[in-house]
Formats: sequence, structure tokens, C-alpha cells
Amino acid sequence: MSLSDADLVAPARETESASPRVVPPQVWFDGRFVAADSDRAPLTTHAMHYGSGVFEGIRAYATSDGGSAVFRLPEHLERMRKGCELLGIAFDVDVATQATLAVLRQNGHRDAYVRPLAWCGTGSIGLDVSSVDKHLMVATFPTNVHLSGEKVKLGTSSWRRNPATSLPPLKLCGAYVNSILAKHEAKQRGCNEALFVDEQGRVVECTGANVFMVRGGHITAVEHRDALAGITRDTIVALTGAESRQVRHDELLDADEVFVVGTAAEVTPIDELDDRTYPDQRVGREVAELYRRVVRGEDPRHARWLTRV
Repeated sequence: MSLSDADLVAPARETESASPRVVPPQVWFDGRFVAADSDRAPLTTHAMHYGSGVFEGIRAYATSDGGSAVFRLPEHLERMRKGCELLGIAFDVDVATQATLAVLRQNGHRDAYVRPLAWCGTGSIGLDVSSVDKHLMVATFPTNVHLSGEKVKLGTSSWRRNPATSLPPLKLCGAYVNSILAKHEAKQRGCNEALFVDEQGRVVECTGANVFMVRGGHITAVEHRDALAGITRDTIVALTGAESRQVRHDELLDADEVFVVGTAAEVTPIDELDDRTYPDQRVGREVAELYRRVVRGEDPRHARWLTRV
């Protein structure tokens, strides 16, 4: 999969006499733009049956200088490359980088959620994917998709997180059925997010976000081998100097504040965990504001994290 000038040509403009039409969002698919709602995956697509794909969640932000930038794009795509390697999917980081920037420009999105997806296509319905064709797409969405603007009630899930000894903590498509089950259970209980805890009562992560706690003004990043090594988590640790260690569930309940972080969630203070409420969210709000300044290019000390569109 590679890019050429012909592949990246925008659709022809309407003539002046033609009625204006709304151009549907475009997706970069195997080297060229296609309409986001086009049919490109047959019903026999391997990933549809087995979850044999790898994705990333990435954010682009309108920056304070009037431009836009993708936050920590190289780190996201390197993590995706590792997941693809496990499934035998060839993944070129440079191609994916160009595709990401191209589709953002094509769709005119400055504030956007970016979803690259590599997957196993057709050629076999068995479990050996070596002979199955492989595909790559990049889509963009002009919305925030996780916990934004909500009062967040977190519930401890009865489900366990996929152990790292069974599934590596990367963004493998099939692995997220685990998160779907936990999220569904949480919604049925009146919560809008679920917290995974292991059999020893240690906190793992949420369905799509890492966990932090604040006690006595001290910030701690939850560490667990089964949790995704979140890029937003790494960012917040770097920005705040937070301690990183294992945390017990009862410690969260005893904390002054709890907040969760992720590409889509950004930095989101938790209002309630099980029956415990957290009325003081001062530190979480301060961290959220610090993160906002960084991703929007208002802090030149961290300009290296921004890939300009």
C-alpha cells in the first residue's frame, strides 16, 4: 500500500451551473480515497468473523495558531505496527502517517478523532491468516466519542480484563469484546463506564481509559501488566511527574479524586465509583486544562508531540 499523487486527488468540483451537493466524508482505503459509506468489505471478511484486525484511536486538534496537528502520531502508529506484526499484517508507518494527514486535509477536519484500521480480508475462513489478503484504512470523525461532557459514574465490573498472558495489551480488534461486555454491564447498572479489577483486587483500567488517583495532592498513575500502555497516560505522567504503581481497589475508594485518561476521554474526572462520590475534582480539572494547552499547541515546550497537518 502506497500513496501517489493520483490517489490523493480531491473529487472534481461541481460546475458553477450545477446544484451544490454535500460531499460525504472520505476514507483513505488501500491507497486512495473512497466515500466513508461505500461497500468495501465482503461478508466473508476474516476480521468480521474473528476480529483479526488492529486499530488505533488518535486525535487531531485545532491549534492556537490557526492550524491543526495530530497528537503523538508516531507513538500511536508504532503501537499499531506492533499489533500488526503479531497478526502478520505488513504495516508501513510512513504510509499510515501520510494517509492520516491526507484524510484530515481531504475532510477538512481540524478537531477530529482519527481511526486507522488494518485487518485481514478474504481468502480463507479458517484461523490461519497467512494467505488472507490484508487492508488498511484511515477514517476521521469530527466528534469526541468517549465520556465527553458527561457526569461520569464508574462501576466495578464483574468481568476480568484479558490477561496479558493470553492477549497482549495492544489494540487488537477482537480483544475489545471484553470491553464491550463490561460496558454493556455497566450501562445496565446505571453507570456510564466500567472499571476492571483483577482477582487480587488490584485496579487494571477502564474499558477504554487508564486510571489515576489523587490523595493529599499526590497524583498516582495506576500500573498493571494487563492494562494498555496508554499514550495519554504516558503524557500525563510526563507532564505531572505522577508516581506509577499498582493500586488496590480500596485505595481508589479512599482517594480524594479519581480521573481517567485516554485519547478519546482526554482527562476526565470521575464523579462516582460504585457508591463513593468525589466532590473535589480540583487536581483533575487542573490536569485536564494542562493537557488541553499541550494538545492545542499552547505550550511550546511540548511542540515535539504535535505533527502538523
